Amino acid sequence: MPTRHPLLDVSEIDVDIEVYLERIGEIMYRFPVHDARDHSFQTVVDSQRWFVKHGNTPQNVTWLKQAVRFHATVQHEAVPQLHNTFTTPDGFTLVYDWIDGEGLRPERELRADEVHPRDRFCALPAAEIIDALNVIYDVHILIEKSGFIAEDFYDGSIIYDFEKKRIHLYDFDFYHPGPFINDRGRLYGSSRFMAPEEFQKGARIDERTNVFMLGRTAFVLLANNSDSRDDWKGNDALWHVAKKATNADKQLRYQSVQEFVSAWHTAIARGNISNT
Repeated sequence: MPTRHPLLDVSEIDVDIEVYLERIGEIMYRFPVHDARDHSFQTVVDSQRWFVKHGNTPQNVTWLKQAVRFHATVQHEAVPQLHNTFTTPDGFTLVYDWIDGEGLRPERELRADEVHPRDRFCALPAAEIIDALNVIYDVHILIEKSGFIAEDFYDGSIIYDFEKKRIHLYDFDFYHPGPFINDRGRLYGSSRFMAPEEFQKGARIDERTNVFMLGRTAFVLLANNSDSRDDWKGNDALWHVAKKATNADKQLRYQSVQEFVSAWHTAIARGNISNT
């Protein structure tokens, strides 16, 4: 009879999550606890690394179960695979693949002589940045087709492997079926990426909200968070696509992620993109 894997074949544990992880392997890193109050770990079991995320409040558990619904519907090579979930005495746990690379907004303390990963990314050749953006956009086309609306996507949701030139996206706890009505006022997220309606109680949040976020992602990554045309590393056609996507009036944006991405690729085809 095959041996049960202590992370992948368990549905419930009867001890604290950290006690359990130390019992079955080794915790290599404890991530800082932020606003969502999740507890996350890089753990090694039988020489294999995993990302383990645990919530121990009713709200955290709700968000983590929301992520389970998301991953059951959306699979993409740039989205880490969710392998298992299990309950603990005080909460709920998700087990993901561990992804190599650098978070563009790292949770570790940077060395004094170290360039911030996002600045390092934004210094890459425009063509490489655009390749990464294309992956982000492909993932969000799939998300749109699956009926989900993005919330709380920002550069902290991006892991980039600078050696392999490979991008991954993570942290989909706040992605949920849509459209929906903003019943909170300010939604979760970084204001650098958020559409006006994400601050307006009673506003409709839909595909056009996601279009705005994806346009802002282009400005953050291709112009290092600048709105100035002088800092833009893409061509003029891409600039105009990103500007339309981020129009404050949602009626004047692209009306779907698919429409935005189609315009984006048409603009790429016009060429004149720097390789420096």
